[in-house]
Amino acid sequence: MNKRDITRGKDLTYKIIGAAREVYKELGPGFLESVYEDALCYELDLMGIAYQRQLELDVHYKSVVFDRKFRADLLVEKRILVENKAMKKITNQDEAQLINYFSKGIPMGKNNTIKIRVIV
Repeated sequence: MNKRDITRGKDLTYKIIGAAREVYKELGPGFLESVYEDALCYELDLMGIAYQRQLELDVHYKSVVFDRKFRADLLVEKRILVENKAMKKITNQDEAQLINYFSKGIPMGKNNTIKIRVIV
């Protein structure tokens, strides 16, 4: 990953966080994750940012691909994974799941993996 890619990723991350803050400012607490996701997608659409929603990804283990899929809430511009949580506090289980994404990366087909860099 070169310096330009890193800068672009940081800029995109900043925009996503800004959009998420706008959603929370408008909606406040108390809605289901799906409502926040709808609103976040609306904000991303307004900014012209491409995303895939509820994307099912293969889970690879050694040389096996499991039948059970990993479902990503949002994959933004094929580089940033957004996992929505509508709760007051992230649980230890949620945190462990997110840290696992960091350490393993998300397989996107043969020889192509997204590495997760930021948890917000």
